[in-house]
Order: sequence, then structure tokens, then C-alpha cells
Amino acid sequence: MAGTLQFDLVSPERRLASVSATEVQIPGADGDLTAMEGHAPTITTLRPGILKAVGSDGTKSYVVTGGFAEISASGVSVLAERAVPVEEANAALFDALMADARDAAAATEDKDIADKLVADMAALRAATGL
Repeated sequence: MAGTLQFDLVSPERRLASVSATEVQIPGADGDLTAMEGHAPTITTLRPGILKAVGSDGTKSYVVTGGFAEISASGVSVLAERAVPVEEANAALFDALMADARDAAAATEDKDIADKLVADMAALRAATGL
């Protein structure tokens, strides 16, 4: 049986999770990663994507738009810029997220970063089926 680790997810609006998990799947800015008990200490930035926590009561999925994840051997703490449970996500939320991404893209001089942000938001929407 796999060991467990403490998983905490917070956003500026609320605490979304504080549970025991066997694994946490993280959409890292440099690539997706899975944290399990005994993971090497790591801090990573998040890209827009689906974050999943697998525990004894099933898998809980969250839409995250960015932020940071701190991983240790015994826990994962995620500080998200914005996060909502997948079941609470809707078309209006994704319309707002895409508008925010386009506004941010228009305000930056780095076209590559801007294009990636918009593409990540579009991929996130597609991943949720909305």
C-alpha cells in the first residue's frame, strides 16, 4: 500500500483542500509532475491546468491558473493564484479566465510568454470539456 502525504490547496479566496493523499498530480510550469510520500524537496511554479489529489476517497480535481507548489517528503502545499474544484467550473469562469489571459498578453512585450498563457488557458478549458 502506498504511503500518504498531507495535501493543502489554498487560493486568495479560500482553502480548497486539506486532506491526506497518496499522490498529487501537479501542472508544473516546466512540466507535469506527481508527488508521492518520500518525494525530494521541491518548489515549482504552476501553469494553468488540472491539479489532482488521489486519496482513499477517490480523486479530487481542481482548475488552477498558476501559483506555486512546495513539495516535501511528507506533504504538498499549493498556493494557487486562482483555483476552483473542477465540478464548480463553468463556461462563464473560462470566458473570464480567457479574457484575463488576453488582457495580460496585450500588456506584455514578451509575445512568447503571452501566447503561451493564452494557449494554456485554451488547453485548460478543453481539458475540462467546457
